[in-house]
Amino acid sequence: MTSGKTLNRINTPVKAGILGWPVTHSRSPLIHNYWLKMHGIEGSYEKLPATAEDFEKVVKGLVGAGYAGANVTAPHKEAAFALADFADASTTQLRAANLLVFKGGAIHASNTDGYGFLQSLGGGSDEAGYDKNWSTNPVALLGAGGASRAIIGALVDAGIPELRISNRTLEKIDTLRFLCEGTPTNISAVPWGDRAAMLEGCGLLVNTTSLGMSGQPPLDISLDRLPDFAAVVDIVYAPLETPLLKAAALKGLRAVDGLGMLLHQAVPSFAAWFGVKPEVTPELRRLIVTNLEGKS
Repeated sequence: MTSGKTLNRINTPVKAGILGWPVTHSRSPLIHNYWLKMHGIEGSYEKLPATAEDFEKVVKGLVGAGYAGANVTAPHKEAAFALADFADASTTQLRAANLLVFKGGAIHASNTDGYGFLQSLGGGSDEAGYDKNWSTNPVALLGAGGASRAIIGALVDAGIPELRISNRTLEKIDTLRFLCEGTPTNISAVPWGDRAAMLEGCGLLVNTTSLGMSGQPPLDISLDRLPDFAAVVDIVYAPLETPLLKAAALKGLRAVDGLGMLLHQAVPSFAAWFGVKPEVTPELRRLIVTNLEGKS
């Protein structure tokens, strides 16, 4: 595996894609096809719509058709893990996969969401102002759905001392406690009505709910309890600046949109299928931003 431009073309076209329902508005094909062109690789990355009922049949059809693999988005990440013949340790712990690699007729599962999330906080070439305060102070997280699982796993692996999770249904938080078992991280369930109060002393606030997404109501939360060194992350990337991030910026807090996570989680997938580790560059980010803003 190499980084930078490849010297030789891959003679046999390599196919991959994104599995989801719906998958119409996915920007992943833009990302991967940009890298294919940059590295002179003969291949393609497609949108692969699959309902929950058809998911297994579609995946096995891709294996039979000679695809290198696929990314997996909502609502199939747990089903992807269950379908896999092999899964790495972190994916096994998460019980959810967003990356499938097909080798010799077998399905290998991984999860790159946590990697993408941590990179978006400062590990990538398009990010700046990295501050480790978030890993030495409590972290507040909103939402306990599927999007939260890989992020929680990544935060626990990073060694955060305390994770405060607020969700409309407290019982759902209990289903995520296994992610902290055997680790120094203490997890606490916070009633939705106390979500603003739990921000006291936190170095990081992460919104994993759909609130603030285009077509959804905004997230209603006061940021007054957050310290001035805190960062605020919204994994939503449509719009890029959600009301939450706008409020964070107005208070002088570091605001991190969800596009960085989307871009960085794609890197290990591309490397697994096409044999080249690509870079997340300002040019790639501008390409996706232009698309999001409807200018392309």
